[in-house]
Order: sequence, then C-alpha cells, then structure tokens
Amino acid sequence: MRILILMRNFVPGYKQIVEGDWKVAAISYRSYDLEGKTIGTIGAGRIGKELLKRLKPFNCKLLYHDRLSIGPELEKETGATLETNLEEMLPKCDVVVINMPLSDKTKGMFNNEKISKMKKGVLIVNNARGAIMDAQAVADASASGHIGGYSGDVWFPQPAPKDHPWRSMPNHAMTPHISGTTIDAQIRYAAGTKDMLDRYFKGEDFPSQNYIVKEGKLASQYL
Repeated sequence: MRILILMRNFVPGYKQIVEGDWKVAAISYRSYDLEGKTIGTIGAGRIGKELLKRLKPFNCKLLYHDRLSIGPELEKETGATLETNLEEMLPKCDVVVINMPLSDKTKGMFNNEKISKMKKGVLIVNNARGAIMDAQAVADASASGHIGGYSGDVWFPQPAPKDHPWRSMPNHAMTPHISGTTIDAQIRYAAGTKDMLDRYFKGEDFPSQNYIVKEGKLASQYL
C-alpha cells in the first residue's frame, strides 16, 4: 500500500480534493506505474518474503538482500533475485523497502553516505524501525530530491516530537505507528498470547519464530 501511495503520488492528490482544487498535471508529473520498476527489500524474513509474494503480480523486477537465501522454491515463485552486496543493490532500485530488524549493527545504517548510493528519486518505505534511518539525512535527501518519496509508520523517537524533521519534509506519506493496531491484528495478538501461555503452562516449547531471546542468546533471525 505504501509503495503504491508514493508511486502514484496519492497524498498531494488527496490534499487537492480536500482543498477544493483540481490540478491533474500537478499530480501526474510525479506519478508512475509500479509495473516494470525494480523493487529491493533489505531483509527477507517473514515480512520481506510476504512483500515479495504480494509484488509478484505487479510484474516488477524483485531483488532482496539478506544474509540467508529465501530458497530456490520461493525465488522461482516470486522471481526474486538475491543480492549479496547491498552497495551494489541500492543503485539498481527504484523502490527500497526496509524490512530488517533494529540492532547495534543497523542503528543509523541509512545515513548520508548510504542514501547517496541510491538512485536519484528513489522511493523508500520503512516497515522496520525508525532508528535504522538517520532522520536528518532522510529529511535532507527528501528536500534535495535525491529521495523522491518516503513512507512508513515507524519513527525515532516515538511518539514523534512536533518538530521531528520527517513531519515537514516534502513528498512523504508518514503516519503514526498504526500498522499493528487494526481490529484484526488485535484479535491475532490475543490468540497468539493465549497460545503461548497454554504452551508455557503445559511445558511445551514455543515455535522458533516466536523467540527473540532463547537460553540467554539472541534468536538466530535477529543476528
């Protein structure tokens, strides 16, 4: 959804209607088709894999960067290609999607230097954590046009202060952190919590994907 909002320049169009305007050219000069674009996900865990599956029908060129391959079966299903070198992947992408966990290694990872390696006009969607980005670097690159659009609902800090630079930077489609707060998601949370409590009191192990720390060590998916 956020990729399409940026790609079709939806937010300025919505603002026009609210403000009583009708200036199609002012929207369409920054509006593009998703078909044929190169989309790269940084991180191909559970969310990254689902993203690749959902993008398949749009006939994009799909790339992913991760320390682990998603496997030949899913690569064949989605048409996605593993890029082992992030520095080489970034300039290929029309859209970069951040799907990696926040850690000491990834905090502030996308600074001026990393952003400069991206294609001019790149669209960025951050599904992960706000602190992975250098907030001022994102704002500056958006102001210069090097970043063509930025979207997500993750900030650092949260709640975002009123003077956070992302609030006022151009061409953004940011929201408060709302992605996990749908009614359906809350039902899943409740069911998942009940399942984990049931397993705990029965002395059963949890599914591996539910661990963050196990036996004092960070789970493998977060390393």
